[in-house]
Amino acid sequence: MATAPSADDLARAAELYLDLHRHPELSGAEERTAARFGDHLADAGYRVTRGIGGHGVAGVLRNGPGPVVLLRAELDALPVAERTGLPYASTATGRTPDGREVPVMHACGHDVHLACAVGAADALAATRAHWRGTVLMVGQPAEETLSGARAMLEDGLYRRFEPPSAVLAQHTAPLPAGMVAHGRGPITAGSRTLRVVIHGRGGHAGAPQLALDPVVAAAAVVLRLQSIVAQETSPAEQLVVTVGSLEAGGQGNVVPDRAALTVTVRGFGEESLERACAAVRRIVRGEAAASGCPREPEFEELSRSGVNTPDPGLAAQLRTAHQELFGAARVAEWPPALATEDFPLFGPAGESLHGVPGIRTAYWMLGMVGPEQWAAAPGTGAAQKLAALPANHSPEFRPQVGATLRTGIAALHTAALTALARP
Repeated sequence: MATAPSADDLARAAELYLDLHRHPELSGAEERTAARFGDHLADAGYRVTRGIGGHGVAGVLRNGPGPVVLLRAELDALPVAERTGLPYASTATGRTPDGREVPVMHACGHDVHLACAVGAADALAATRAHWRGTVLMVGQPAEETLSGARAMLEDGLYRRFEPPSAVLAQHTAPLPAGMVAHGRGPITAGSRTLRVVIHGRGGHAGAPQLALDPVVAAAAVVLRLQSIVAQETSPAEQLVVTVGSLEAGGQGNVVPDRAALTVTVRGFGEESLERACAAVRRIVRGEAAASGCPREPEFEELSRSGVNTPDPGLAAQLRTAHQELFGAARVAEWPPALATEDFPLFGPAGESLHGVPGIRTAYWMLGMVGPEQWAAAPGTGAAQKLAALPANHSPEFRPQVGATLRTGIAALHTAALTALARP
């Protein structure tokens, strides 16, 4: 019996969205964001617990016997300088773990997700006559570093609260606002991120023969890593290898003694990911040996995530529910995307971590591009416009507030009602 959100629910959600967008916080530093989210849940009648796995928040609303349904939204923002020109654009800065001050922006829509979660929480509290069970609203920290879900689960999320039978989440995407999109298989990829350190021998730039330049070895590694996809991966297999950073030295007249790279591998199979990571290690060791590096390179796995594949039965139920609510024209198909998420840990992918079998997950995409922005995007067809629009993590990422929140609140509320028991 889900409908469009009430004017009051929409106003509360919009107020939260605008505030969070102006005041974003980096992964692990989401203290203010968590407080605002928790306060909204408490005002709606949820029993709120804070400080789970960092700044994680959980709000519980019990309504008789029935399933436990978890709705997840993320608290953190990105180290991106906003260039939208919006009157509520972020001018915030934050400090990274290594002490650098950086600009901060909600460039991935987590502020939208939180606002939609608040709207859905309000709607569920107001429609208790139409469902039975327990709603568990979760504000997750540190999604962008792929560490927050694990931290919450290790801090006893499923021991401190009744574990869920279903876990739901949605994510903004550069589709027209007012639409949602469901996949028929994997939604986002699995990943591994490695930090690689190549050791050289420092010296004077004017006497390179007396030093051993690790930058040259690192450059060779960057070029050679491209062969993993080009020459070692089937064209039918989706896999990407990205060097996200290369850091070495600080002055032009000094040969540094080390170079550090951050390498991310993304794909849709655990075997593919492990094979690609083994190839990364092999190439790094080979190039270091070819350069005569005095020490073996070092490897550290910074993060990993599993393939995000929703439960087929639950996904089909929610797709049908969204088609009934919005009409078939507003429910699109979503192809697998090589973005990555730690959301799968809340379900079967994290069973060895949380110990709860049989959890079903569902995950869909939420359109956020306003009609004016869509019309102004270059191109004559949808594919051309989608390629031209600012994507997630862009400094120009700009959700259209009204239609995005109305649709996102209704989509989340409907999904929750579908997963909960009827009276």
